[in-house]
Amino acid sequence: MDREELTEQETALYDRQIRVWGVDAQRRLSKSHILVSGLKGTVVEFCKNVVLAGVGSLTLNDDRPVTDELLSANFLVPPDENMYGGKSVAELCCDSLKDFNPMVRVAVQKGDVSSFDVDFFDKFDVVVVSCCSLTTKKLVNEKCRKLSKRVAFYTVDCRDSCGEIFVDLQDYIYSKKKLEETIECILLYPSFEDAIAMPWRSLPKRVSKLYFAMRVIERFEEAEGRKPGETSTADLPNVLKLRKDLCEAHSLSESQIPDSLLERLLAGTREFPPVCAIVGGILGQEVIKVISGKGDPLKNFFFFDAMDGKGIIEDISKTSS
Repeated sequence: MDREELTEQETALYDRQIRVWGVDAQRRLSKSHILVSGLKGTVVEFCKNVVLAGVGSLTLNDDRPVTDELLSANFLVPPDENMYGGKSVAELCCDSLKDFNPMVRVAVQKGDVSSFDVDFFDKFDVVVVSCCSLTTKKLVNEKCRKLSKRVAFYTVDCRDSCGEIFVDLQDYIYSKKKLEETIECILLYPSFEDAIAMPWRSLPKRVSKLYFAMRVIERFEEAEGRKPGETSTADLPNVLKLRKDLCEAHSLSESQIPDSLLERLLAGTREFPPVCAIVGGILGQEVIKVISGKGDPLKNFFFFDAMDGKGIIEDISKTSS
């Protein structure tokens, strides 16, 4: 997919998109390579969107077998168990996605994403990880940053009726129109590890409560050796204790992380499909922006809560642009 021009077939298929964002943007999409690890509901929404948009290739990584919980929000897995044939989630999703757009190459990469070496990630323009540990997020992000080229890194997680996206574009330069002229913009992004290491007391007072709540549960899962989602309301007393310790360490009032919010995030082990559609749609939009070079990218956290229907962008970094 290293050619410079769209084929006649691509031009016909993507005609409406080309009218919206131009042939150059579509050409960039058709040359792009995306890796996705962790195929829960939010991520399969994202995969559907970028495949329909016409990316060059999509590589799926998820060796898990199908479970009832996964079926609650993953519409790419067929409901008939007789069709599974011992296939992993990634293999079943791959079969379905190929039908969405035969012009996009969809493949499966087996293995633990945290074990892949730095050179493996050099094959991609975008890396998206989901439903993985705090350590894995940091490690994969660090490997992407070691490459000579810029690889856009995203994490996405949905818990119950809430969703979070994190973005690291490193040093990102793009152009946008302002009045009658085109200006060059530069955004400097911190790594995931640096972003979540920011002292809470240094953050603006009105930072989303979801930011803090997600960090508490993330730390709890890491300390307990749990996989994302392997929590319940029975863990609430210990999570509240960790919240107290973290708030004291960061000089933050515990009221910034309400009991009710933590309880909701712990109780909702299954994803809420409408939230998956919204957050997966936002993620797809952001990745298409970065690949195509069209539009202001998100920096650097996005939160959505179905309880109030609000989507909030938070810039958690030392430098704000």
